[in-house]
Amino acid sequence: MAIIITDECINCGACEPECPNNAIYEGAIDWKASDGTSLSGTVTFDSGLTVDADAPQEPISDDYYFIVPDKCTECKGFHEEPQCAAVCPVDCCVPDENRVESEDVLLSRKAFLHAE
Repeated sequence: MAIIITDECINCGACEPECPNNAIYEGAIDWKASDGTSLSGTVTFDSGLTVDADAPQEPISDDYYFIVPDKCTECKGFHEEPQCAAVCPVDCCVPDENRVESEDVLLSRKAFLHAE
């Protein structure tokens, strides 16, 4: 499952530099599929979302940091545990119970995001 940041976030920013997929953004900041990935051109995520990789997308939250679920791999293929949760001082980086995904799906997403 993807990780989400709850509204308990204190906007400290500790999580953002830890994400190997650049899936974490400050509240009210547009995100791009290409940020921190090898994605280019028109891409379709496994959720069905199709975007221009370099086009700014609307922020998921205007009030606190957020994670783009289509870019979250729970750090599979990079680390033993989600790094955002490991460094969060208020434990607001938690599994998204509405987006349960297998390790195979997460590793496939990592390969999609970082094709060589």
